[in-house]
Amino acid sequence: MEIEVLKSEDFDKKVVDADKNILIDFYAKWCGPCRMMAEIIDKIAAENPDIKVFKVDIDEDKQLAQRFEITSIPTFLIFKNGKLIQNIVGTQDEQYLLKYLK
Repeated sequence: MEIEVLKSEDFDKKVVDADKNILIDFYAKWCGPCRMMAEIIDKIAAENPDIKVFKVDIDEDKQLAQRFEITSIPTFLIFKNGKLIQNIVGTQDEQYLLKYLK
């Protein structure tokens, strides 16, 4: 599936009301570890149509980053049934992320 850019004004409609498990990648273009994770996030999105993947650039949408108190990047938020179930900070392997998404 395609990775969408998530904006704060769309959060409730796209995340809280979603019928799929959600992975949100908080990142910045200047962040080396975030760039390292991009391939893994792309792979999760491409190989798991049952998971919706969003990206949030913390420099472009400070409101969402503040709402979830993002202080380090990359940070990954996992939602199920519209509820935050996991907050993961730092680089991770694909299987670690997927264990919370399945």
